[in-house]
Amino acid sequence: MAEARFLIVRLGSLGDIVHTFPAVAALRESFPSAKIVWITHPRWRDLVAAAGLASEIWDVETRSFASVRGALGKIRRGNFSTAIDYQGLWKSAALPFLARVPRRIGFSSSGAREAGVPLLYSDRVDVRATHVADKNGELSLAAGAAKSVGKFMLAIPDEARANVANLVQKKGIQKYVVLSPGGGWISKCWPPERFGELARRLFSEVGMRSVINYGPGEEGLAKRVVGAAGPSAAISYSASFGELMAILQSADCVVAGDTGPLHLADALGARVVAIFGPTDPQRNGPYLGRRETGRAIVLRAENVTSTYKREDAPHPSLLQVSVDDVFRAISLVKATS
Repeated sequence: MAEARFLIVRLGSLGDIVHTFPAVAALRESFPSAKIVWITHPRWRDLVAAAGLASEIWDVETRSFASVRGALGKIRRGNFSTAIDYQGLWKSAALPFLARVPRRIGFSSSGAREAGVPLLYSDRVDVRATHVADKNGELSLAAGAAKSVGKFMLAIPDEARANVANLVQKKGIQKYVVLSPGGGWISKCWPPERFGELARRLFSEVGMRSVINYGPGEEGLAKRVVGAAGPSAAISYSASFGELMAILQSADCVVAGDTGPLHLADALGARVVAIFGPTDPQRNGPYLGRRETGRAIVLRAENVTSTYKREDAPHPSLLQVSVDDVFRAISLVKATS
């Protein structure tokens, strides 16, 4: 019997891809000789490659007709037996559908992110799990995996590690905390002024320096944090994906909201303090750290009604998480890890 050929569709973004890795790891463990091709946005190629789970990685820019046409041709020629859409959007589901992959697995209407998308699947999975990583794992089970999730490791390039080590040495930093104030939606971001105050307290009370991580388009946000940090010698930092992994893994602790760097840090085994507001940490919180006592602490106000509606101001529940709360959590996550 011919070995299965799987097409994995997860186009973005950082945190969502990280939460897909356990499900694909289970698929790889169950079918060690299978060809697994992962199709993603070009921006995330290095992230997918770091997990080492895919036989091949294909790029597609869904806003480009030429790119989509090229991807469809490659999929048709790939003779895939099964496609798994872990994203649940029209643009992700359409790729295996239009390329005529015979078996197309995806979420049922209760789990798909856009209405009507399950019409494009041959197999619609009514997932029961709470966390998104476990939901993804149920799709892997439907594809024949022996278990829902598996283990994976992210490979950090030696050059990236060396560059970060040189930076830390040049800045005279012994130990540091990474503060990641961004998050795509303003409504799920803790205020930058509080990140700055946290950096001041870490420096004045325990002598800990802060590295302010920021992504594309977040330069202004990083400047606000550094400005609020005052004389704490905080530095802002944005570099390659490999260097981001290196600086997160080597940090004494990573403090962030429900954002990609938080989930990446968790996957790398870093100590994390997660500040949650409108989004549900039971669904979107640190996945691996919650299984290791004390390595991940989630801070969230009580009795918050979860919502995924994007707003232009921090959700009121985030304002109930104080700098004192986060400072204490950093001490706890260090002490118990």
